[in-house]
Amino acid sequence: MTLEPQGVVVVVGGINQDVVVRAERRPGAGETVVGDGPAVVPGGKGANTAVAAARAGASVVMCGAVGDDDAGRAQVVALAAEHVDTRGVRERVGTATGVAMIVVTPDGENSIAVGRGANATVTGPDVRRACAGAAVVLAQTEVGAEPADWAAAACAGRFVLSLAPVLPLRAETLALADPVVLNETEAAEVVGRAADDPAAAVLAATGARAVVVTLGARGAAWADGASSGRVAGHLVAADDVVDTTGAGDCFTGTLAARLAAGDSLELAVTVAVAAAAESVRRPGARRPGLSDGGQSGTP
Repeated sequence: MTLEPQGVVVVVGGINQDVVVRAERRPGAGETVVGDGPAVVPGGKGANTAVAAARAGASVVMCGAVGDDDAGRAQVVALAAEHVDTRGVRERVGTATGVAMIVVTPDGENSIAVGRGANATVTGPDVRRACAGAAVVLAQTEVGAEPADWAAAACAGRFVLSLAPVLPLRAETLALADPVVLNETEAAEVVGRAADDPAAAVLAATGARAVVVTLGARGAAWADGASSGRVAGHLVAADDVVDTTGAGDCFTGTLAARLAAGDSLELAVTVAVAAAAESVRRPGARRPGLSDGGQSGTP
């Protein structure tokens, strides 16, 4: 479903080159497991989220950093091909582009290790320039806590915080989050325990304006100061689950696009759940989902 956006979405987050191996199982400590691949594809939580938002109809600017290498140049080209404005992406001389090493098992589950590389070099001036005038600023903590704090301070519109991974942030940053988006594991880390109503628990623990907790195949829970609710997941048969890599990024990017278009939080979550469910049917972190009607090919 394509929307007419009301303003620009700026994504502050990681840009990586993904190296994907498909194996029968994930290796244990000190163990080597041989699998198929590697497949080398564009990735990074921030970049994946930016692509998802663009596919959902938003005008998107990416803020991040790559190295002065072939991998970095390839990431910029891939983003531009998805109609993401790359004016906020900086090339760092003498620094390698971030790399994610991903192992995907036959059930579609994954394990990921990230080498941050140039992602660790995002600066305050970079963030402030990119965020000026944005309707929605989405900060993704893969690049660290400080860029998220800078993004919140620079945001004059709606601030969305993707707290993956969970990092210590300024209280002012959390208080501006509308919403903070995280999964069940991250929610339990924030709250200090698993909760029956994780969105409400995170809301109370962080002081955010709103919270969305993704629940995997069970959908997502949301809460703000006035109300709360759950959106049921879309049933995807086990045999149809190909790869869960990037499903959370698809959810968050779609959510940001819908919020930029003026949708309520509940409606935005509903559409994002559907997009993420569709995305797991295809391989790769940027496979087409509901957001683009399944028309785009996987980079």
